[in-house]
Parts: sequence; C-alpha cells; structure tokens
Amino acid sequence: MTMDAIKPARRTERIQYAVRDVVLVARQAKAAGRELLYLNIGDPNQFDFVTPPHIVDAICRAMRDNHTGYAPSEGLPVALEAIRAQAARNGIRAVRDAFVGNGGSECIEICLSALADEGDDVLLPWPGYPLYSAVLNKLGVVENPYFLDESNGWQPDPADLEARLTPRTRALVIINPNNPTGSVCERRTLEALVEFAARHKLVILCDEIYDRLVLDDRLPHVSLASLTDEVPVLTFNGMSKAFLGPGLRMGWCVVSGPEQRVRPLVDAIHKFLRARLCANLPVQYGIVPALEGDQSHVATVVAKLRARRQITVEMLNAIPGVSCVAPAGAFYAFPRLEIEEPDEAWVKRLILETGVVVVHGSGFGQRPGTAHFRVVFLPPEETLRRAFAAIGDFMQQSRIARVS
Repeated sequence: MTMDAIKPARRTERIQYAVRDVVLVARQAKAAGRELLYLNIGDPNQFDFVTPPHIVDAICRAMRDNHTGYAPSEGLPVALEAIRAQAARNGIRAVRDAFVGNGGSECIEICLSALADEGDDVLLPWPGYPLYSAVLNKLGVVENPYFLDESNGWQPDPADLEARLTPRTRALVIINPNNPTGSVCERRTLEALVEFAARHKLVILCDEIYDRLVLDDRLPHVSLASLTDEVPVLTFNGMSKAFLGPGLRMGWCVVSGPEQRVRPLVDAIHKFLRARLCANLPVQYGIVPALEGDQSHVATVVAKLRARRQITVEMLNAIPGVSCVAPAGAFYAFPRLEIEEPDEAWVKRLILETGVVVVHGSGFGQRPGTAHFRVVFLPPEETLRRAFAAIGDFMQQSRIARVS
C-alpha cells in the first residue's frame, strides 16, 4: 500500500545553520579527492587545544562517585554558587537568578521561549550567530535584524537600533565578543545600548561566551550587566570556548535587574527548566574548578590566537578583492569580498575547487549588497598559511576567468 510522505511542520522551512550546512559541500569535495582545510567551525578541540585536565578530572571523579543521576532542574547548588561568584567578579550586582543548561544554546532557547510570544520580535545583530534566528523561527517570533557597522570595527549602531524598533519588540540580543566578526564592544557602545533598552523597556540577552578570549588590549571586555541594575539582562556563558570543552555541552545564564521586573520571567524560565528535568549532572561538577581553579591555560590560548589572528589579517588583506577588519576577540574573522556572484555560490566553488572550508557571510546576516565569508583561525599556523594562499590563488584565477 502506498503511503503519503510525512509533511514536516512549517516551522522547519526557514531554519538553516550555515556553519554545518557547508559540511555537505565539503563531503562532496572530499569524495572527489580534495584534501580539506577546515576553517568553518569554532571547535578548539579539533586542533591543538585541550580541555584543562583539572576540569576533566573533576567530571571523571563525579562519574566514578556515582553522580550520574538527576540534578536539580536549575543546577547543582555548588555550581550555581560559583556562577554567581563569577558574575560578582565581573561587576554584576543585581543578580536575581542563575541556572545551567545543556550548553549555552539551551539556555538561550529556554529564555527566548519564556520571554517572547508568536508575533513578537527580537532585535538580533547582523552579522550574528545563526542559533538565534533558528530558535526564533521555531517559536514563531520575528527576527528583527540590526546591522553592525563594519566601518567602525563591527560595533553596534544605536541609531540603527532606533530605526528597527517596533511596538512588538521584546528584547535586544548582543553577542560580545561577536561571532562571526570577532568584534568587542566598546564601553561607550554598551552604555548606549543599555540606555536604549531602558528607554524602550526591553530585556537584553547578552552572549558573553568568548569574554576571556580578548585579543586586543585596547578593548577590554566589559560585562554589559555590570553597567546597570535597572535593565533586565540575561547573561550567557559556558564551558565551550575559553574552557575548551564544546562537547561537554555545559552553559549557564545569570539573570540580573530589578527584582519586581524580572521575577515573572524567572518563574517562567523555571517552568521550562523543570519540564526538561535537568542538565548533565557529571559535567556540572566541572564548573567550580573551571571558574575557581587554575586559569593559566587562558593566557596560552590567547597567545596562540593572537599569532594566528595576525597571519589571518595580514594574508587576507593582501588578497585583491578581500578586506578584513582585524578581530579584537574570539577566534573568527569576517572578511569582505568584492565578487560578482552570491557569497554562498563563491564559498561552494572555493570548497569544491580548493578544499578550503569556510562559511558564507549571508548565513550570519549582512548588509544587502555586500558579500562576506567567515573564517575560524583556530588551526595551526601552517594550516592557515596554506588555506589563505589557496584563497588568494582562487581569487586570482576567478578574476582571470572573468576577464577571459
């Protein structure tokens, strides 16, 4: 008997995740015999970075001690205490709640689910991390993009935010340091964003997962929530990046702001926390040693990244048709392309013809009429040099082909 194909939900139609979508093209290149040079995914452990042993030891010890059952829905008390203490060290005073999730991604999805109704909108940075777009599309919440200013080091532009505001805007998302541009917000920019949110009664979701990976001493990281006790701020962090454990899937959120304003939202968040039972218990035992133990690995990581950033910026800016704003944090760059085709098509050709795997800029959002691509400069220096040389050759051959 012939059966009709199952029709998927409409909410899936607009969900894309460019970082992983390019892997399908990379598989084609590999099948054709290309050696692949991966500059597409922000996973330090795929290269010469290792999770600090004292964090791993704490997690393994928890498993040997049979701490493998359910945890409190909001998180292990000692872990939450360490998270609150770190928030205080970052200058956040009006902490009202903290909870953990299976990665920062789950924390973000729970908060957006608790905050926004279908038809509401949330201000998202373009370029920005595509998780936010995917979650909002799933929830039926409108993605309301605001543009970062490439001519000003990819800083958010408060004037552009004013132009984007609607009567149903509920929240402002800030990613600092930013993925995919590597920008770090100046203090005066953050102060302007706080003032904007206060004036329009918005909640701020501030993603600070790269806060320890600042590469430019002229732009120290400032936790946005440290600048206000009056604006509700949801600050996200976790063990994926600075603590070199992306596969541990352990993140957290700190809720700050006026108690009366944030309490209903906190209560709604905890409904979702209880409904999903709990986050991974053994990994929660790694939070205290991560936040309060040896931090010496961070300096080593930052030193490596600074050297690799230098290669990235110098080699990309030396390629005709490519320009790259120097990233101030994280491990991404977002070069601009002068090309006569969509950046997604350009990236596909690059992967198939050279084996260099990058991600098209349109997958992160960008100003209309511009083209970019994202590179990850986590790989060793020799790999980066080979990849950028291949991109240079590819651009030159493309120009020759157009002329001929």
